Amino acid sequence: MIWRFRMYSPWRDVSEQYGWWSTVYDRFRARTVTGVMQNLQEQMIAEAATRGEVDLSLVSVDSTIERAH
Repeated sequence: MIWRFRMYSPWRDVSEQYGWWSTVYDRFRARTVTGVMQNLQEQMIAEAATRGEVDLSLVSVDSTIERAH
């Protein structure tokens, strides 16, 4: 799942070494719905903040850009 986001690729381009792309997507979706991914993100940001490795003032979300397919 992390490979896919790091490479900015479509789900169908996930490397075969990780298994079928649909299985990887299904696992990601299940973890997203249950809140696992949000929890992981929050824990990683908190850990980096305690180490002084992140400047949370630089975090922003631009909702003016949306992709439509």
